[in-house]
Amino acid sequence: MLRRPCRLLEERVFGELAASGFPEIRPAHSVVFQHVLPEGSRITVLAKEVGMTKQSMAYLVDHLVEHGHLTVSPDPDDGRAKRVHLTTKAKQFIQTALSASRAVEEELARELGAKSIRELQRILADVETVLRSPAGGKPPSASAQSIYPNHRP
Repeated sequence: MLRRPCRLLEERVFGELAASGFPEIRPAHSVVFQHVLPEGSRITVLAKEVGMTKQSMAYLVDHLVEHGHLTVSPDPDDGRAKRVHLTTKAKQFIQTALSASRAVEEELARELGAKSIRELQRILADVETVLRSPAGGKPPSASAQSIYPNHRP
């Protein structure tokens, strides 16, 4: 049930970003923008933080370098390593993404009501807490709705 709204939210926000001059950015690129530190970050560190291979992260970084969102420079702490840095264009993208996200949140608050949004935020925080904790070896409830609605256990 979380996947469908999440996908629709992504479509809405990234559609707005494309219309705002950032058609080259896809949802997969978000992890790069979210994790590059102000002083720059190594690709290996970025990959580890988000749980992907160095090659996959390098692919995302190369795309963002090609489109002017990142620069790559020697790491001052290790001459063999490189650091990626956000450009002014990346910072503009981040501000546009935050504005687009806020606009969707405001629309939801208008349509659903502030009280419902607060309750949703609380429930989602609780879901995150439960999913981060060990399952304790218990099988999922048979009555739980499948994440694949067209397939039954």
